[in-house]
Amino acid sequence: MNGIDPRGPRFGAALTTIVLVVVLITGSGWLALAQAVVFAITAYDLRLGPYGFLYRRLVAPRLGPPAELEAPEPPRFAQLVGMVFTVVATIGYLFGAPVVGLVFAAFALFAAFLNAAFGFCLGCEMYLAIRRLATR
Repeated sequence: MNGIDPRGPRFGAALTTIVLVVVLITGSGWLALAQAVVFAITAYDLRLGPYGFLYRRLVAPRLGPPAELEAPEPPRFAQLVGMVFTVVATIGYLFGAPVVGLVFAAFALFAAFLNAAFGFCLGCEMYLAIRRLATR
């Protein structure tokens, strides 16, 4: 199994947290859309995501190797979930339903913050729970 450095998604979650705070402050549907695109790219392939690129080029070289690697599937699923929430937020903001935009951006922010601050990936846990249910 090819694993990933778990610090990379956590770094991405920190940047996502910042972006989503700005989305909530400004109500910018276009910024929400930009974040949705980042989520979509990263859900497709973690190596292609811009936040992962920044982590690999600027942060990882300054750190030691990770203590362990993690499977890429749970973080990719988490990115897909984030994309769904930010797409709905984008639609809300851009099509005249700012409360919908605010609520869905806030949910995405909550999940990103949990990962950034505490290393708890809500989408990853959802992935693992779905896998457990599917194997019953």
